[in-house]
Amino acid sequence: MNNFHSNRLGAAVTLDALSRDPYPIFQRLREAEPISWIDQLEMWYVTRYEHVQQVLADPAKFTTRFESSTIFDTFGAQMLTSDGSEQRRYRDQFRAAFTPAAIRSTMEAPVRECAAVLVSTIQPNGNAELRTAFAARLPVLSMLAMFGLPFSEEPRVRHWYDSFEEALANFRHVPAIRANARKNVSEFHALLQQHIAAIAGKRAGTLLSELVNKPAPERLTDEEIKRNLSIVFFGGISTVEALILDSLYALFTHPAIYCRVCSNHSLIPAVLEEVMRWVSPVQSAIRHATTDVELGGVQIRAGDTVSCMLGAANRDPTVFPEPDSFNIDRHNLRKHLGFAYGPHSCLGLHLARLEARIGLETLLSLLPDLRPSHDEPLIVEGYEFRQPKQLRVSWPPHTG
Repeated sequence: MNNFHSNRLGAAVTLDALSRDPYPIFQRLREAEPISWIDQLEMWYVTRYEHVQQVLADPAKFTTRFESSTIFDTFGAQMLTSDGSEQRRYRDQFRAAFTPAAIRSTMEAPVRECAAVLVSTIQPNGNAELRTAFAARLPVLSMLAMFGLPFSEEPRVRHWYDSFEEALANFRHVPAIRANARKNVSEFHALLQQHIAAIAGKRAGTLLSELVNKPAPERLTDEEIKRNLSIVFFGGISTVEALILDSLYALFTHPAIYCRVCSNHSLIPAVLEEVMRWVSPVQSAIRHATTDVELGGVQIRAGDTVSCMLGAANRDPTVFPEPDSFNIDRHNLRKHLGFAYGPHSCLGLHLARLEARIGLETLLSLLPDLRPSHDEPLIVEGYEFRQPKQLRVSWPPHTG
C-alpha cells in the first residue's frame, strides 16, 4: 500500500458502490480528496478535470507502458500500452483510416446498411431487448466491415469481446478471467492470421489489407498488426455499444429532450456529446507513474497506478455548470474527456460518433414512438464500462 496518502475517503470507496452510482462518490472526492488512494484497488483516483488533463497530457511522467496493467496483460504491446516513438509508429499506421473524411467515405454506407438490417429484423415484433438485438451487434458488424472480415464471424467475435471487457475491468486480478481472455485473444489472432495470409499482395480497400500491404520499410510485423487490431477492435465495440444504450437511457429519462430529438434528428450529435460527459461510458484512463511526482499536493511514487476518472472529471462543476443535469444545449459540449485526452486520446472517436449517430437515427426513424418497457427498471451500471446491461423497449407493432 502507498503510504503517502493523507486522507482516508478512499478507504471507503468500493467497486460495488461505484458500479451502482459513482457520481456522489466522485463529488466527495473532488471536493475533499481529489487525489485519493483507493484501498480496495491499490491505485490513485484522480477526480478533478485539471488534474486528469495534466496526467493524460504527460506521458513522460505518467505512462501507459506497464506490464501489470490489465490492458497490457490482455492485449500485449500495442498503441495503448506504449509511448513515445513506438506509440507514434503504431498509431501512424492507422491514422489515415480514422480521419473524419475517411470514416465518412468508407464507413457511412456500411454502417447505415447494417443498422437498417438489424432494425428491420425486430421491426414487426413491437418489442425487443435493444442491447442484444441492436446496440451490441451494430459495432461488431461495423468493425467486421472495416477490417474486411466476414459477417459470419459475428457470434465468435462477440464471445471474444465479452471476455476482453471482463479482463480489462479485472482490477481484482481473478486468474480465471485473465486466462479466459488470453485464450480468446489467441483465437482472435489466429483468425486475423488466416486473413493476413489470404490478402497479402491484394489491395481490397479494407483496413486489414492496407496494413498488410504497406511497403516493407514501414509495415508492421504480423504480430504487431494483430496486437494493434485487437485493441482497435475492442475500442470500436465497447464505446459504441455503450454510447447507443446510454443515449437512449438519457432520452427516455428526459422526455422534453426526447421530444425535441424525435422531431429534429440534427440534435443527435449534441445528445451524443452530452452523454459522453454525463454518463462517461468508459469511466477511467489508467496511467503509471514513471518517477516520484507531486500531483495536486499529493506525493505519488514511481510505479504507482494512477486512474484518471473520466466520469468524475466530466462532472467537475468548475468546467461544466450544473454538472449532474443532462443538458444538450451546453456551450462547451465537446470539452468533455469521454474520449480521453493527450497522445492516447481515442483513435476511433469519429467512427464511434458516426456509428452511434446512425444507430440512433435508424432506431428513431424506423421505430417511431419507441419507449422503454414498463416491465424493467432503467438502470445504468458498471464501475469501468458504464451502460444498461439490458434495455427492453416497445413500439407500436404496426410500425412500418
